[in-house]
Amino acid sequence: MQTQKFSGYECVGLKNGDISLLVTQSIGPRIISLRFNDGENLLAELPNFITTRPDGKDFHFYGGHRLWHSPEHMPRTYVLDDQPVEIVGEKNSLRVSQQVEAETGIEKSIEIKLIEDKPQVIIHHTLTNRNLWEVECAPWAITQFKPGGVAILPQITEDAGMLPNRSLALWSYADINSPHVTWGNEYILVRAEMQTPFKIGFPNPRGWLAYWNHKTLFVKRATYHSNMNYYDFGSSSECYCNDKFLELETLAPITKLKPNESVTHTETWELYKDVDKLTDENSVKEIVTSLNLE
Repeated sequence: MQTQKFSGYECVGLKNGDISLLVTQSIGPRIISLRFNDGENLLAELPNFITTRPDGKDFHFYGGHRLWHSPEHMPRTYVLDDQPVEIVGEKNSLRVSQQVEAETGIEKSIEIKLIEDKPQVIIHHTLTNRNLWEVECAPWAITQFKPGGVAILPQITEDAGMLPNRSLALWSYADINSPHVTWGNEYILVRAEMQTPFKIGFPNPRGWLAYWNHKTLFVKRATYHSNMNYYDFGSSSECYCNDKFLELETLAPITKLKPNESVTHTETWELYKDVDKLTDENSVKEIVTSLNLE
């Protein structure tokens, strides 16, 4: 495998006729770049964005796509991932493995497969319990994007008669009066123009969510398991936004891992070019129909 420098990191790449991506070897596991071959990196680049843990250590976000394990907790979730990772390459795919987290006993790995003839990526996120005891957790896949675009969050549309048909999880810092959020009946739109943090979560049986920026649409898909439980009030999809980036997040159901047992959460990514600007719910419906997203 050949390595190349990107944003100061040693990286290994995958490329087909449409898109290319870079995986960091210096840190991670993390996808640091994703772009059309004739375009710019879609993912956020955050070399100096940090949060300080209670023990005084700095967690670096770096940007790109990462794997965490839910539920969120400081400092357990924020285990430092600034050490080199092992990357094994095969045709059109990479497997990236991190050393076992000393603080949690969890081992993270990501398997990335680039589809040969289309702008599509399949990512398997795996957590393995290397403790001597059972651990309850859930894989949590997080993709950070540059600000300035619009996130599309599909809502449940089934007619439940006299019963409720949808629920939302809102974090304490989320301003429901934000002018940057459009509360549609079928789609919630989050414009990444915020100066203060905002986060929303929801069950997502429609199985996809998206981010539009500079006429490029990124779609991520993950299976929703209606018969299983999720953290964060049942959220299988989440969106976080601040003044530096927007995150699209998917979560797997809550699982109990026995020693040396693993759980895998799979996302499929799709990229679309020359997509008209999203202005309201009607324009989203037109794009969903024209691109056959559902």
